[in-house]
Amino acid sequence: MLIIGITGGTGSGKTTVVNQIVKHLPEEEVCVISQDSYYKATDNLSLEERAKINFDHPRAIDFDLIVQHLKKLKSNETIAQPVYSFVTHNRTKDTVTTYPRKVIIVEGILIFNNEELRSLFDIKIFVHADTDERLIRRVRRDITERGRNVEEVLNRYQDTLKPMHRQFIEPTKNFADIIIPNDRHNTVAIDIVRSVINERL
Repeated sequence: MLIIGITGGTGSGKTTVVNQIVKHLPEEEVCVISQDSYYKATDNLSLEERAKINFDHPRAIDFDLIVQHLKKLKSNETIAQPVYSFVTHNRTKDTVTTYPRKVIIVEGILIFNNEELRSLFDIKIFVHADTDERLIRRVRRDITERGRNVEEVLNRYQDTLKPMHRQFIEPTKNFADIIIPNDRHNTVAIDIVRSVINERL
């Protein structure tokens, strides 16, 4: 089993990189685990209180559960991944049954912040993109996919995303085995990653 961690700032193009890697692997040999599924449950808070949570700080993530789930997959056990709603800012009652695969890709902005989780990755990839490009992608995504308005997205970016990126995300580039510049379609870097995966498998 090969476990790959893929991180980078919000809107850096992590999902694009993941998709480019996954589409060249047999479907039954790969699974993707998103950090976003592992935001801590906040059943004890009102919707208004949940909306004020800083979701770009490592303390918002249930790292214990991600680590536990990865260890189970490594032991050839099936897991029940949580399902998170960005509309209600909370986990839903649903779960996704996830089976052990030859390649497991874990993606998220904060996954290199936890030492125990980081130690489980065989390959660590950081996707780098220009700040302006990341902001544009974030605005588009949050409006179209998460029901936010422009003012809300920009306020969150200014108040939390930008300072959290500088404090918790950008420094983790130092842990990466591979840094992929994603300001343009970077086929060379993706090909290198695929070659490494094929070699390890």
